Amino acid sequence: MTDTTAAEAAQTALSDALGRLATTPRLLVALDFDGTLAPEVDAAMEARALPEALDAIRRLVALDATTVALVSGRDMSSLTRIAETPDEVLLVGSHGIEVRVDGHTTSLTEEELARREVISSVMHGAADGREGVFVEEKPAGLALHTRLADAETTREVRAAVHDGLVDVAGVHEREGKNVREYAVRATGKDDGVARLREAVDATAVLFAGDDVTDEDALRSLSGSDVGVKVGASDLETAAAHRVGDPWAVARLLHELADLREHLGHA
Repeated sequence: MTDTTAAEAAQTALSDALGRLATTPRLLVALDFDGTLAPEVDAAMEARALPEALDAIRRLVALDATTVALVSGRDMSSLTRIAETPDEVLLVGSHGIEVRVDGHTTSLTEEELARREVISSVMHGAADGREGVFVEEKPAGLALHTRLADAETTREVRAAVHDGLVDVAGVHEREGKNVREYAVRATGKDDGVARLREAVDATAVLFAGDDVTDEDALRSLSGSDVGVKVGASDLETAAAHRVGDPWAVARLLHELADLREHLGHA
């Protein structure tokens, strides 16, 4: 099979899956933000969803029995400031720890708060003065960003953080693209999707994401759910379908809106 034929077959399979998904009684569309709706940028707070993607989201939330949610590793404060989505869009931040459905709360125990202070001290100590290294504060932990750092600096800083936390009990490490996170609570995007599914009583879910951390959510899908991996075709994934970039995600969301408008749902 030629590359062109394979790409056409993959697109047909995705369109068929979207067609089946469009008829589900109560649809949840759950989407990662960075690298999925928004092209990746060097300055995290400059990220914005593509206008085409926002248009598709507005179309979807206007439909009956259709819920759209963002499921991000960003903390809720950051996600709220950059998302620019309609108020009807539900938000999940900090890999499932924070959920905005009817408001959100993040409650850490005193022990967890103390452990977070240890993480903060170690991570800032390792990162301070290191060119291209950025530490992001999150409610239940911190993220070490090295997108702008050279390979040697990245290795040194990561090693210092690892050595400082390796003997601290109850610290959970998570790897992403150019970022390593340490948290006091082991939640994943699968937990966020599960909470959303229950909250809206979804009969099927579309989840799309580009990062390693999105694989938790993709692996949790089953039945009539549809998982989509965003990015290069050589990336390993649990998703049954792939698209290349955020522009392709926007087209996918418009296609789903078209199908749900015209096919209706049970």
